[in-house]
Amino acid sequence: MRAMSDSHLIFDRRLVRLRRERAAGTQHAVAPVLEAAAERLLDRLDDTTRRFERALEIGGRGLVAPRLRERGIASVVSMDLSLRQAAGAGGLAVAGDEEWLPFAAGSFDLVVANLSLHWVNDLPGALAQIRRAMAPDGLFLASLPALGTLQNLREALTGAEASLRAGASPRVSPFPELRDGAGLLQRAGFALPVADVEDLALAYRNPLTLLRDLQAAGETSALRARDNRIPPRDLFPAALSNLPQGPEGTPVTLRLLTLTGWSPGPDQPRPARRGSADARLADALGTKEQGTGEAPG
Repeated sequence: MRAMSDSHLIFDRRLVRLRRERAAGTQHAVAPVLEAAAERLLDRLDDTTRRFERALEIGGRGLVAPRLRERGIASVVSMDLSLRQAAGAGGLAVAGDEEWLPFAAGSFDLVVANLSLHWVNDLPGALAQIRRAMAPDGLFLASLPALGTLQNLREALTGAEASLRAGASPRVSPFPELRDGAGLLQRAGFALPVADVEDLALAYRNPLTLLRDLQAAGETSALRARDNRIPPRDLFPAALSNLPQGPEGTPVTLRLLTLTGWSPGPDQPRPARRGSADARLADALGTKEQGTGEAPG
């Protein structure tokens, strides 16, 4: 595969790796949020009777692999940019990059990526590689933050920085939209693609704790276009003071985009061939079929 040119790179992947490495020792501070996201994603396994034998989990932070084993999947490989994160799953650990998967075609019948793919520069390419690493009729599950996540913080930081100095640099990552999800799966070659969103509502009594939690999780900005200058001293106090307040504190939304797709297999349902129906829709609905009003040629 061709490497992306620097002009198309959004994230500093080396910085992402370093932050995930550090987060392996601090992410316990946000364990309830990470666990809730993992459990909601893995609940999707209850929607199928398919039995899985060989699973790859990407970016699970030590939370996904044990839950897969509890479901009877004996062979689980954990991969992360950070070897320390991958090793936290307690099984076979691989330090690997989603943009350059180190696995042969057909290696897994289940791939689960929980809250990791939002740091990938070439998401369509990464999804295509994941699909190639899957056996026929394998299941792919992923969750990643969607547009709307941290929106209040994004707007508060932008407004505060614009008022303190000319212009504002991006400090919150861009996130995909729901309407992009199924299209990305289809483009990567997945069958039966489904995308949906679910909000995980949080509240902070002290908004400063939100910034500390993002740092503890390794989720602070890794944008290549970020401003490396020391921010104005008043930036974060001004931004945090402008965040909305609710009865339980500052509301924060983690909007989870869930992607579900299957690697193509011979036994999967397919749409019927056009014109192959043996009954008319009008008969099934009990209505009278209407003509187009055009005269025969």
